[in-house]
Amino acid sequence: MVEKLRIPISRIFVCLLIVFICVSDNLWKDKSQIVTTILFVLGVVLVGIATLGRLWCSVYIAGYKTDHLVTQGPYSMCRNPLYFFSLLGALGVGFFSETFLIPLVIIIAFSVYYLFVIKSEEAELTKLHKSEFEIYLKKVPRFLPKSSLLNEPEKYLVRPIVIRRHMFDALWFIWFLGVFKLMETFRELKVLPTIFKIY
Repeated sequence: MVEKLRIPISRIFVCLLIVFICVSDNLWKDKSQIVTTILFVLGVVLVGIATLGRLWCSVYIAGYKTDHLVTQGPYSMCRNPLYFFSLLGALGVGFFSETFLIPLVIIIAFSVYYLFVIKSEEAELTKLHKSEFEIYLKKVPRFLPKSSLLNEPEKYLVRPIVIRRHMFDALWFIWFLGVFKLMETFRELKVLPTIFKIY
């Protein structure tokens, strides 16, 4: 049940966060150009890694999520690489705000909610794949990838139609860069009000 609400809850959270960002401005831009530049560049790097990582995951998982247990590629290094790269991307988007508060809110919300999602999905996978998943649980870490476990096949059958849909899911992090720049322009033009000033 928790995993079925994952997308709607994530969308609601993102909408609320956008509203908050629309009416807030960062205090660093008046104090340190170096800090704002570092935060923005960090955001770009994290979003780049997240986008490539999510595309990599999509090659392996797209169309196979319930057919069989996926344990190769990024799924050989950790059990939830899609969520791991999503967290990196969400943090990257948070750093686009050039603040520390927004990424902190994102990491707390992600950690609290996705812990329940992951546990719920693991219970479902245990029912579907039984002993095969139990072995996988013992061998592969839940969230932080372990590169020494990487196992990739020489060939892998993919489903192009499903991957095409997943590509758009992977690219939304990059689109947020444009959204942030647009909000920044609107704020400078006084179209958006500044209610909060945050670090």
